[in-house]
Amino acid sequence: MQKKAVGILLALFFLLQGTWAIEIKKVEPAFWWAGMKNTELQIMIYGQDIANSDISITSGTAKIKEIVRLENKNYLLLYLDVANAKPEVFDIVLTQGKKKKSIAYEIKERTTDPAERIGFNAGDVLYLIMPDRFSNGDTDNDVIKGMRETKVDRGNPSARHGGDFKGLSNHLDYITDLGATAVWLNPVLENDMEHGSYHGYATTDYYNVDRRFGTNEEFIQLIEKAHGKGLKVVMDMIFNHCGSSHFFFTDYPSSDWFNFPDKYIQTSYKTSAQYDKYVSKKDSDKAIDGWFVESMPDLNQRNRHVKKYLIQNSIWWIEYAKLDGIRQDTHPYADFDAMSDWCKEVLNEYPDFNIVGETWLGNNVGISYWQKDSKLSYPKNSYLPSVMDFPLMDIMVSAFDEETTDWGQGFSKVHDYLTQDIVYPDPMNLLIFLDNHDTSRFNKNEKDAKNSSRYKQALAFLLTTRGIAELYYGSEILMYADKANGDGGLRADFPGGWIGDPTNAFTASERTKEQNEIFEYTKKLLNWRKGNQVIAKGTLKHFVPVNGVYIYERSYNGKTVVVILNGSNQEKTLETKDFREILVGKKKDIISDTQIDLEANTLVINARGAYILE
Repeated sequence: MQKKAVGILLALFFLLQGTWAIEIKKVEPAFWWAGMKNTELQIMIYGQDIANSDISITSGTAKIKEIVRLENKNYLLLYLDVANAKPEVFDIVLTQGKKKKSIAYEIKERTTDPAERIGFNAGDVLYLIMPDRFSNGDTDNDVIKGMRETKVDRGNPSARHGGDFKGLSNHLDYITDLGATAVWLNPVLENDMEHGSYHGYATTDYYNVDRRFGTNEEFIQLIEKAHGKGLKVVMDMIFNHCGSSHFFFTDYPSSDWFNFPDKYIQTSYKTSAQYDKYVSKKDSDKAIDGWFVESMPDLNQRNRHVKKYLIQNSIWWIEYAKLDGIRQDTHPYADFDAMSDWCKEVLNEYPDFNIVGETWLGNNVGISYWQKDSKLSYPKNSYLPSVMDFPLMDIMVSAFDEETTDWGQGFSKVHDYLTQDIVYPDPMNLLIFLDNHDTSRFNKNEKDAKNSSRYKQALAFLLTTRGIAELYYGSEILMYADKANGDGGLRADFPGGWIGDPTNAFTASERTKEQNEIFEYTKKLLNWRKGNQVIAKGTLKHFVPVNGVYIYERSYNGKTVVVILNGSNQEKTLETKDFREILVGKKKDIISDTQIDLEANTLVINARGAYILE
């Protein structure tokens, strides 16, 4: 009986010891690096009733700068001075009376020179992919036990379909063969939401990828493989909001961590409030602080701890994953000054990096306000290098269907818009595109898809005008969709990405004749563009459209590319003598592989035809 009693007492002792233990749920970031330019490191510790803990570290080189105890006792923020930190593993020690918890923390050695992080630029073509809809390479991760969305359903356009990193990795050769030089992935971080998690825009973990795509390590392997094939990788990030299942929202760190935390107020989506000199406070607050949708609560970047957390998170991913660029979602919806500080911090750490902000505004004046060094935002500065040229997209969607007139139709609209590039500090750093995951595809319907000359002419323009070109996955095989029918259709599965698909469009033998025609055309232009310094760096000179024909020249270091586009459904005869500034000698048309004699007095251009001459 005595032994039994002792055993019971010991069991109770160890049980009580367990209840007395300090419980830690999250430490973010999990590690950092020595030698970073910003010498302040924020470490967020999340656990049960930890705020009253005494805290110390065993590092010999990192020093405690500040300890912040927030309103919520489940959070501690530890700020370290890492100016002289060396690579090491040390302990962060939390103490509550007799209770103690040691957290091993590592400062790693940097393995690459930050100068090697060369961002995407006008020499690149970004191939935009929604990972859940591209290819399913590993069916074992389709459903993860314990996550809120519990099935894949390819028949439901709003459900998860199972695409993942392994599927992407399996088809990198397809992308490089096509001629793209960079891959922009829609968000890959965890979206543990009850439904609609496939698109990735409701982040529930900023430091881990969604397990249905793979692991962090598999993400790194994907990037390494892409780099090995000459592809840059651009990561989609979302700092305006998180998902409502994020622990930030289910257990607020503080009452000012979110905007409108007590009552859902939706944004007006009218982000012109950011630059409207007459704006009311009511309209400004609603536009910038309102939530994007109810499942995406709006983070308050004016809170210095929130801002620091987000800045560190992006730098962590760049350093950890060796990213080549960031696309920032809903950029104007967040606080201007906080996003400006974010851009400055990233570019200070990686001077040749590139960031493109989603600036979805209907006019170039509004968009130019957001580009780095804009005179329109002075004395403020966004420090955002690249912005998305939505107005040009809107013009292109209609211009290639209209008869070009001398005033206001077809390529006259394109010409007129480009004459206004004076508002942009850096027109070459505009992201240009025919469509993306949030818009109707350039081919809205089957009729559009059958009109091959329309797409060919649009692509010829997209790949030769100023800016950084983006191509949405599937455009090269004539995928079509209209946003009027819902977002799911815009983000359809790539045929052949799933075992059992009736056709495999990754292979020429299973594509239709029409698909192969467009694929080969796209491939030809993209591979010609790759490494072409005239397109990547050249100046632009264009002529007012005459008789339905638009002509422009790109030139760099004595080399030129001349583009001639017939914006009419009728064959046109061009009087070459009127354009002797650029139409001289004999040039090769890279589309038809034929020599064109520009010394002849006339040049016949087919209806909706295009020449790219060099």
